[in-house]
Amino acid sequence: MANVVGYEERDPDTTRHMCSGYPRFVLHDFNRRLAQHFQVERGLEDRELWLTCSSRMADALVAELGGDASRVDCDGIAGVSHHIDADVFLQAKTYLQNTGGFLSSRAAEDALVARGEIPEQAEELAPIEDATRIIKSVLVDAHAGARTEDILLAPSGMNAFHGAWRSLADLQAERGRTVWIQLGWLYLDTIAQLRRFTATPADYVYLTDVNDLEALQAAVDAAGTRLGGLVTEVPTNPLVQTADIARVSAIVHATGGRVVLDPTLVSPFNIRLLEHSDVVVNSLTKYAANEGDVIAGSVIINPHGPDAAALRDRISQRLDPVYPRDLQRLAAQIPHYEATVRQTNKTAIQVVEFLRQHPAVDRVWWSLQPDTADNFAKIARRSDSIGSMVSFTVNRTLAEVYDRLPLPKGPSFGMRHTLICPFIYLAHYDLITSDAGQAELSAGGIPPDLLRLSVGTEPAEDIIAALATGLD
Repeated sequence: MANVVGYEERDPDTTRHMCSGYPRFVLHDFNRRLAQHFQVERGLEDRELWLTCSSRMADALVAELGGDASRVDCDGIAGVSHHIDADVFLQAKTYLQNTGGFLSSRAAEDALVARGEIPEQAEELAPIEDATRIIKSVLVDAHAGARTEDILLAPSGMNAFHGAWRSLADLQAERGRTVWIQLGWLYLDTIAQLRRFTATPADYVYLTDVNDLEALQAAVDAAGTRLGGLVTEVPTNPLVQTADIARVSAIVHATGGRVVLDPTLVSPFNIRLLEHSDVVVNSLTKYAANEGDVIAGSVIINPHGPDAAALRDRISQRLDPVYPRDLQRLAAQIPHYEATVRQTNKTAIQVVEFLRQHPAVDRVWWSLQPDTADNFAKIARRSDSIGSMVSFTVNRTLAEVYDRLPLPKGPSFGMRHTLICPFIYLAHYDLITSDAGQAELSAGGIPPDLLRLSVGTEPAEDIIAALATGLD
């Protein structure tokens, strides 16, 4: 835990040991090295340089920063340059983090290899001519009711959300509909985008309780013909709570609103969502890329939605391209997608039972927790489709338990190996360290010391033994 806090507070005693991190939060070393080369070559040593995933993203970043920010072409890679300033640096990094706009590390790697800076490394790749077909064929099976032509790929889950939701929000805004409802506590960059890109602060409405349909109806009625729509995760992250999605969708659609759903926490192989949504967004970084070395996302358009044709066109134009080698690497892993989900389902139920019965565990959140179990069961694809994500709190000091846990520790999930992290410290450290932030967490029912566990494909007894080491 001392290292978790050290990372968040940028303590050199922690950060000097870190050579990498989650790529939307910690700039990959390949990206950093390539940017430094371009700075020298183009005489930009006295300016910051960001390498982006596309020209469109670079233009958006220039518009976001204003001032002296400008486009830079770096041998076919789009970049943005601005004067050195800590506040502008943070603004640029946050924008690219929120929208998934960083250049792919594989693209940076290939550029460095071409320059002779680093050796080429072999990895398992699907043939480039087959990669997109392989990925989409699996996603058609994952999203019940999907068609190949309605599946769009993106370089990250957040880029998928950005392209899909912004396209839908723009379409609704043309109809005078600018109010968007966030249902439940969602992933931090989803929240950040809703707050950043809604037309005014009053157009962003946050409802904390996924079960309070009266509050939802009241918010929809208050918005009236200005309702743009609703965004929620199914289940939510990290409380693993599921709304009554059919009723939520009906309430929003009844007045012309649109619905964006995200099944990433448990994967679309476990739940059926497309029939209740206009758009489903999904991070393929989780479960699909089950070896944990690819970032990608998908957008699935409901072909029966009223805006299906318009959204297919708009979102296609707004999404950024996936770097070809990322597609190839994802295509090499995604055939194991469903098997990974099924195995983690089986293991997770045993892990949940262990946690629920352990005297050191205070509370467990999972897909079949009592307050939302019925809602989850309504959309589950099978009786054992419970998902691998479990959150829990302990009745001991967090550091006492976390430091002793002999499990891989990190902020992602949906991989073959188990991962655990003090999620709120990593995602919302700014809230933990202020009175106002603590109040916001409390209002959302979020315990600061919550541990989020992603159950992997290891034998259940091995995972349980590791948990027992930390808890006993």
